[in-house]
Amino acid sequence: MAKLSKEQAKNHDAACTLLEKDKLTLDEEYFVLDNWREDAHHINSVAGAFFTPQALARDLSIEVTGPRVIDLCAGIGSLAFAVWHHYDFDRARLHHMTCLEINPDYVAAGRKILPEAVWIQADVFDLPRDIGRFDCAIANPPFGATRSSGRAPRFTGNVFEYRIIDIASDIADYGVFVIPQISAPFEYSGKQCYRSNEHDKYKCFSKQTSISLAPNCGLDTSVHCKDWTIAPPPIEIVTADLRKAREARGDQPRLFLSS
Repeated sequence: MAKLSKEQAKNHDAACTLLEKDKLTLDEEYFVLDNWREDAHHINSVAGAFFTPQALARDLSIEVTGPRVIDLCAGIGSLAFAVWHHYDFDRARLHHMTCLEINPDYVAAGRKILPEAVWIQADVFDLPRDIGRFDCAIANPPFGATRSSGRAPRFTGNVFEYRIIDIASDIADYGVFVIPQISAPFEYSGKQCYRSNEHDKYKCFSKQTSISLAPNCGLDTSVHCKDWTIAPPPIEIVTADLRKAREARGDQPRLFLSS
């Protein structure tokens, strides 16, 4: 657990008080997202968890498409919140959001921040059979060799973000993910120019899953480096055509019930 400054502790306590209400206003939802500290009660460096700043989440929302979206390892819903409200004036383009998160404290907060979503407290490595199918999966998953309770469907390595993307490819047609720059097959954010970097770990992941991670539309995540509550390593936003990966593998669609 982190030692908070007096102002941080005051704002965190105020956010906790707001979460006791039955319903929050939009301004209150933003306040909780900005001030509820994930490191006040949890050692986030151990779990590899970094809540997404809203400015970065809004950037990522540009890449999200499809009326049904799932946020894997959703935390308190930072990504899902930004994506959902990106489509406030065109709800037909995004009318269903599912958030899946294992931490009950995060789920309890998330249900107050984004009550429009279907919140599921579950392990991403043990998806409910009735989870449904989705047009797009989003995630800012724990990074690196984070300990997990299960295995990915195909990827055998210990890179947690690759495991989540592999799982996403079974239930969604497209994906947009926040991952460490060292896991991306390119370097762009914080650099003078784009540079391909298809390293051995990525090649192993791509070979085992048939998933290719692609650049985004030109979003430099380094401009948000001061917005994080807990600073992660340099990151990139990557996209993936997950339907194409399934077709390349010759997978039969998994039979999920509609949620």
